[in-house]
Amino acid sequence: MRGSRKILKDIRALLRMHKNGLLGGQTMPEDARPKLPKGSKALVHYLTFPMALNYQRNSYALWKAATAAYNDPDTGDIFNPEAAAAMPLAELRRKLLKHRVGLQPVKHTSTWKTLAQSACELFDGDFRTLFLENGLSAANILRFIQITHKKRFPYLSGVKIANYWLYVIHTYTDFRLKDPHNLSIAPDTHVLQASFRLGLTDHAVTPRGETAQKWLELLDGTGLTPIDVHTPLWLWSRSGFIPIINS
Repeated sequence: MRGSRKILKDIRALLRMHKNGLLGGQTMPEDARPKLPKGSKALVHYLTFPMALNYQRNSYALWKAATAAYNDPDTGDIFNPEAAAAMPLAELRRKLLKHRVGLQPVKHTSTWKTLAQSACELFDGDFRTLFLENGLSAANILRFIQITHKKRFPYLSGVKIANYWLYVIHTYTDFRLKDPHNLSIAPDTHVLQASFRLGLTDHAVTPRGETAQKWLELLDGTGLTPIDVHTPLWLWSRSGFIPIINS
């Protein structure tokens, strides 16, 4: 690993570059969302279901598809847990594929169906209950979905998706987490590559959990939380690693 002081200097520079719009990202994938009240059940459900399908695909295309499906009277009910849970698989599959929210007919339909059933059986059809019953604590919510009820939250409980999902909920809704410092960095492909480029890891394919732990250790005591650096790293990678401006 490159020296910690050098990496911290570079990450602070990337944060400044992001703040000044030098990394792009004026529009993020989730900005395609429909205009819904920040405290609404509808917004929480909209931000939750597609997130579980956000692996090995273009995030901008996913959220554009999700908004199209939400706004279509024929498909908007897939975001309603009660409706999706009761829907025949063939109908749910058709609706997921119509706007390409789902790309894998069997796997993505099964994932969506399981999440809808979990919402109904654990939270009376309202995912907001998950946050409230866990005291708006990231640590408690992660424990609930990653350990206690892991099988009830396919893919949403993964290291990458779970932490980024909670960051999105924290950012775009009224459900502000009391302990965002307990969110790890969301180690997707861009973050893995950026971590290697900075010298934090020795390989671009370092395991996700190991990369997340390295960021946690590096940022300890700096006033920065791991999830704070996710977006700058993600954008820096997407930009092709433009030169870092240290000033």
